[in-house]
Amino acid sequence: MSRSWERMVRKNTSTVNKVRKKQGGKGFVPDANRIDRFKGRNIILPLAVIFFTGFYAYISFIARQAPGVESSNTDALYWITIVCYFLLALLFFFRRPYLNVAKEFVQTRRFTGDKILRANGIKKISVQDGYVVIEQVKGPSWVFTKFMNRFPTKDMAERLKQFAKDNEVEFVEKV
Repeated sequence: MSRSWERMVRKNTSTVNKVRKKQGGKGFVPDANRIDRFKGRNIILPLAVIFFTGFYAYISFIARQAPGVESSNTDALYWITIVCYFLLALLFFFRRPYLNVAKEFVQTRRFTGDKILRANGIKKISVQDGYVVIEQVKGPSWVFTKFMNRFPTKDMAERLKQFAKDNEVEFVEKV
């Protein structure tokens, strides 16, 4: 489809959606504008932060029991540090990782923020039981696992297979 035609379809779709919304119905989303979001759950990193915090608290407790150590000046800062580590673990737990798959790009969240990868920047998509790997032309691969982040890898593999077919990207399914 040409771009002017796509713009016209998008404009008419938004008009129809406004009318449907006023009438109490659901809006229409064409396949071209559909974005599928696959959410995971980060469990291992929050647990690692909590174990680190527990180890820190244990070592600090032992150090405070040593003779000649006064801890009255550092008690408030000690507890603030412990609480901040637990808040960090909660942040990692509730900030869910995801993979968005659209018509011509994929998007995910990394430590440095949201990253978008266009179809021409993807070298290959590899899928095996419990793993989905998106290899970039330039840069590190994106790995999505069922074990580490609780991603629905089977659903992701089906959608990425369609994405690879539509955008002529190499798709490898390992057994």
